[in-house]
Amino acid sequence: MSRFNQNIVSQFLNVSVPNVSDALDRLGLVGSTENILPIYPCAKIAGPAATLKYVPYSAAAESTVLGTLKAIVHGGFGSVLVVDASENPTVNSLGGVAGATAKHNGLAGCVTDGPVRDVDEYKVYGLPVYARGISQQSVRGRSSCAGYGIPVKLGGILVRPGDFILADENGTIVIPQENINDVLEFAQKVKATEEKVIAQIRAGADPVEMHVQVNYDNMLKKQ
Repeated sequence: MSRFNQNIVSQFLNVSVPNVSDALDRLGLVGSTENILPIYPCAKIAGPAATLKYVPYSAAAESTVLGTLKAIVHGGFGSVLVVDASENPTVNSLGGVAGATAKHNGLAGCVTDGPVRDVDEYKVYGLPVYARGISQQSVRGRSSCAGYGIPVKLGGILVRPGDFILADENGTIVIPQENINDVLEFAQKVKATEEKVIAQIRAGADPVEMHVQVNYDNMLKKQ
């Protein structure tokens, strides 16, 4: 799996998902998901994707339990487990044992476009989890593992192993690994520009004049 050094991770943790979304707009890239949100008030997460795909249950396919544990171990320290549950979207896609294994193996967190359960356990050991909701039922006999370490989709957005995931209280976003530096650079520019505008407005500047001065309406136009 592709890895990113801690400096890159730290810099992404210092910008927001909206900052990154604006950067993707500027670069003509697609990566914003909808309604994949923190399942409890948890930490922002950033790191390379460790991918996993669920499909409706088949007795001939690998168990979701075993497949999930393999995906977590394969992903390794600092990665973000990305679960594609799009083909079985109402079934639980992460449970307490998987969450404990992710925490033990040093994953940054987990994101899924399905529901999850055992939220109380994630809180206890401090694992950030982003999902579409909460389910009580077991995944056993309801989903099967279609593979891990493979291209998947998260909320309809393509995620390849090693693509970069950022998630905060605004939601979850996917950054293509080959564009990581350009996206980070422009996200930082967006943040700095907005902070400048806000500071000037608080100091008494006219908000319209400040927006015109920084050419805010045209910042995100693809070049």
